[in-house]
Amino acid sequence: MQQREMQLRQAIVTACQNMNSLGINQGTSGNISVRCGDKVLITPSATPYEDMTPEMIAEMPLDGEYGAWSGPLKPSTEWRFHYDILRARPDMSAVVHAHPTYCTTLAIARRPIPPVHYMIASFGGMDVRCSGYATFGTAELSTLALEALQDRTACLMANHGMIALGESLEKAMWRAVELEAIARQYCLSLTIGGPVLLSEAEIDEALAKFSDYGLKAAE
Repeated sequence: MQQREMQLRQAIVTACQNMNSLGINQGTSGNISVRCGDKVLITPSATPYEDMTPEMIAEMPLDGEYGAWSGPLKPSTEWRFHYDILRARPDMSAVVHAHPTYCTTLAIARRPIPPVHYMIASFGGMDVRCSGYATFGTAELSTLALEALQDRTACLMANHGMIALGESLEKAMWRAVELEAIARQYCLSLTIGGPVLLSEAEIDEALAKFSDYGLKAAE
């Protein structure tokens, strides 16, 4: 196994073990994938984070038979949207999926996150969409997630959780944390009369500044 791949495998394990302390997951319901050359490295199914090792990370060829995998453990039950996103989005190299409290609260209500804060621009547009609902692990769920992620780097998943993408695993984790923070702020604002939304021009101005501010900070 090449050194770069082992580093990515270890980074996935470390990120999983950090998700709960970062406030973006509870238990072991989250999962992570990273592009590694012509394959996807993805967390295994039903494996406690504290027991996970780099060797347990499953791999799936991007150009091979759909659903094919290798490793001592089968990939996460959510492998479809991880695989489909990385194949459809060559601009992205990592996918973080989790069930953080405030993101999931909004997803249960099927509320997208509007431009309540300038940091919404870090997800690529005026809002963070909420996908339609489908059973976990299904092709339908993957299709709905891809639709919600069009021109975006994050989405909520109806009655489920959230997805954050990144040009690297570090950026995907950064976006996941930022998304939960904005979701919390939005939820709290709804209890005091609701937010005052930013304009498209204000979000565009913020987006223009991210080349030397928000995203750069995660490199």
